[in-house]
Amino acid sequence: MSTFNAGPANTGAAPVELTAGKIREMMANAQRAIAQRKFELGLTENGAANGLNFPPGVIPDTETVDKMRRAAQLQAQINARLNSGILSSHSVNSDSRKSKDIPNVIFDEQGKTIDASTGEEIQLTHYTPTLKANLRAKRAQQFKEVLQTTTQKKPQKSSVSTMFFDPRLRVKAASRPKRQLSFHEPGKFVKMAQRMRTKFQLQVLQESVAQAVRKTGIASAAKLSTIQPKRSVDETDIPLLEWWDAYILKEGVTSYSTLDELAIHGLPVSAAVNKAWITSLVEHPVKLKPPTDLSKPPEIPLLLTKKERKKLRRQNRQEAQREKQEKVRLGLMPPPEPKVRLANLMRVLGSDAVQDPSKVEAYVRAQMESRKRAHEAANAARKLTKEQARYKRIKKIREDTTHAVHVAVYRVKDFSNPSHRFKVETNANQLLMTGLVALHSDCNVVVVEGGPKQQRKFQRLMLCRIKWREGKRGTAGNPSGSFAHEDRAATSELDSDTGCRLIWKGTVKQRAFDKIQFKACPTELYAREQFRKRDVEHYWDLAYSGAILETLDN
Repeated sequence: MSTFNAGPANTGAAPVELTAGKIREMMANAQRAIAQRKFELGLTENGAANGLNFPPGVIPDTETVDKMRRAAQLQAQINARLNSGILSSHSVNSDSRKSKDIPNVIFDEQGKTIDASTGEEIQLTHYTPTLKANLRAKRAQQFKEVLQTTTQKKPQKSSVSTMFFDPRLRVKAASRPKRQLSFHEPGKFVKMAQRMRTKFQLQVLQESVAQAVRKTGIASAAKLSTIQPKRSVDETDIPLLEWWDAYILKEGVTSYSTLDELAIHGLPVSAAVNKAWITSLVEHPVKLKPPTDLSKPPEIPLLLTKKERKKLRRQNRQEAQREKQEKVRLGLMPPPEPKVRLANLMRVLGSDAVQDPSKVEAYVRAQMESRKRAHEAANAARKLTKEQARYKRIKKIREDTTHAVHVAVYRVKDFSNPSHRFKVETNANQLLMTGLVALHSDCNVVVVEGGPKQQRKFQRLMLCRIKWREGKRGTAGNPSGSFAHEDRAATSELDSDTGCRLIWKGTVKQRAFDKIQFKACPTELYAREQFRKRDVEHYWDLAYSGAILETLDN
């Protein structure tokens, strides 16, 4: 039983005896004090509502009451938030789940979930974790499906009558094309401005030149030089008046017969000339550099004599030997073994050679064999492969023909000997030359293209090395006997004309043929057509006209 002190004890007085009346009085005083305290704290009426329920007979102090009141307020706030909807759905679902009949499940020996009341197997729903990206993709797919279903359900409103409208035709909506970013390269507009300034300066210069030409009268001469005959004009047709004469003659003159009439009347030919076109000025054309002229003169290599080349090789060997000795002195490489031969083994080895001569001789011979193998291996390493040797030969023969191509035209009287044809074709291929050999009964023309060195070698072949009279009848007979003198006379007469003549040689800008070819030409027109295909018919015209003139002279 709890007791209550009404006040401080009087230690000096004697103890008071507690009677039943005094105890009731003390309890009444305590109840009145508690009631007054409750009234002051406002807990008389709503104390139970705030959750401050105390067991009977317990009188709490002020701090306890304050703590309990604050705890009750926090509990009320939490309940209010739960009821406001943040966790209401969870509470509702939990209440609904509690309200439903939840079956009692047990596990059998195999670990399966079985209803305890019915004994049936229950399939539990398993939830597997997934990534947030998969959830977003799933929601996007669901949104697309919903959007497609809504668009399909919308009726299409036809703007035109269905009687004149084909539903298979789809009207494409106007869409703005995508424009990509385009960046200008640095210096683009600077180059454009420079080009415009150059063009303007060129126009100003042309205008000034045109004014000067009009003042000096050179325009007429320039106009005369620009007139060219038409390609379609027949070369065999003789015109009534040549184009260069028609420009300087007067308007009434249309043929050369008019000039003859002037001579009959005693007038000079200059009377038909328009003197307004003739001035005292002389036009000097600008000299152009030939296309074969090199911008930089070639460097001529210094040619040394045989004695100078030997001296240079000796100096190079001495320099390499000094460098090797310096490396040995610095310890960068081991010193070489003494070069022992059978001739100097006694001088090099000394007493060792006397003690065991057989062993020393075997050692010397092994060293000699190793030096020989090293020498042969070095030679084999320096030796070119077949492909390298072939490339070296081709590089030695091939010449640069980018600036100019040297061409030579030969005329051969008789090309019936097959050995002559073989020599010409083989040498042309070996010298990497191109061209055409036209075989005609009266005129055989050989055209070859290449460099200057190739042309010199081929010219020596055609004019000196090949004996063109070897295969002719009567020249291979017996030179002895009664006909020996006649044969020698005929041979000397034939040697005056070797049977091959160099018609023309010069340079052109580019090649006309891609390889050496032999063409049997039964007629003159067919032979000329072979050259005309490559726009070099003038080669044939030159050679054939010379053959005709030579025949007429004979």
